[in-house]
Amino acid sequence: MAGTVTQDPPSAAAGRPGRPMIVTEDAELLDDLLRLCAAAGAKPEVHHRPPDRGGGWESAPLVLVGDDAARRVRGAARRRGVVLVGLDQDDPDVWKRAVEIGADHVLMLPDGEQWLVDRIADVVEGVGRPALTVGVIGGRGGAGASTLACALAVTSAREGLRTLLVDADPLGGGIDVLLGGETAEGLRWPAFAASRGRLGSGALEESLPELHSLRILSWDRGDCVAIPPPAVRAVLAAARRRGGTVVVDLPRRLDDEVAEVLTQLDLAVLVVPAELRAIAAAGRVAATVGMVVRDLRVAVRGPYAPGLDDREVARLLGLPLAGEVPAEPGLSRPHRKPPGAVARGPLARFCKGFWERTLVEAGGAV
Repeated sequence: MAGTVTQDPPSAAAGRPGRPMIVTEDAELLDDLLRLCAAAGAKPEVHHRPPDRGGGWESAPLVLVGDDAARRVRGAARRRGVVLVGLDQDDPDVWKRAVEIGADHVLMLPDGEQWLVDRIADVVEGVGRPALTVGVIGGRGGAGASTLACALAVTSAREGLRTLLVDADPLGGGIDVLLGGETAEGLRWPAFAASRGRLGSGALEESLPELHSLRILSWDRGDCVAIPPPAVRAVLAAARRRGGTVVVDLPRRLDDEVAEVLTQLDLAVLVVPAELRAIAAAGRVAATVGMVVRDLRVAVRGPYAPGLDDREVARLLGLPLAGEVPAEPGLSRPHRKPPGAVARGPLARFCKGFWERTLVEAGGAV
């Protein structure tokens, strides 16, 4: 297999699951690499030497070459995505061998284990464009933030985008109730309280309740009212890697868990009723959230107090205007449809326009 042409391995995101390749005869190293692949959810191909042409060397999304096999790999076609892996931290010649086989990275275990797990998981899941992540927060209590968050998520799913609705308020009673899914099977936030490091995005998605063509991460009705920030970070990072959109219903407070959520938002929408006391309260919320969120916009909800309109509310708050949230008749009726479920309703039309504008700003479809 002589040759020097550098080839790009195919992307797992392009259509098939990535399956990394391991090339080594070192039993101890192989055990370590198999363990790390298992942690990343990968089932690798294992070879003692590079396979013949057509045997997967060129097509594997990632090749992990044991330091013991570097000499046997010298004649293989040059390609990207090769990692030289060893166990000897003090080996002075490892970089020379990496250059000889055209490796992109040199990694010594156990120090590089987490990096390697993340890299393997990337090729298994496919790393594409991260989800456009939008948070919705009320300027005061009862502003309608949860209603708008649900409507945005329902509309996103109806438009064909992979969509996750996240309930970030443990005291809100569970946003799954608003969608009529309180008894739907699937995991809720407390199940992820011990999560650390990297979660598989596909496994996360499949574990959550599915309603109205979207996935929901809600709170249950149990006693757990807090999730450690590392768990919040791991869950949201996994959700974003899946692509599409993530809509987060935010509480009106800033603690460590909420701050972790805010850092992962692309933008936030502050829902403000058009009356003076609500504007005053929203100003305090905006000052707090604005310390973390780079892009904060205001959505105004009527009816309007005398002398106010949506533009004036935005001016008073010093925020860009996301629009006027229309009233949706029938939302309070028993056995009602979820917010935004009526495609021709005023709320769904508002949400569709919001996504059209926001996706254009983000650079196109996600």
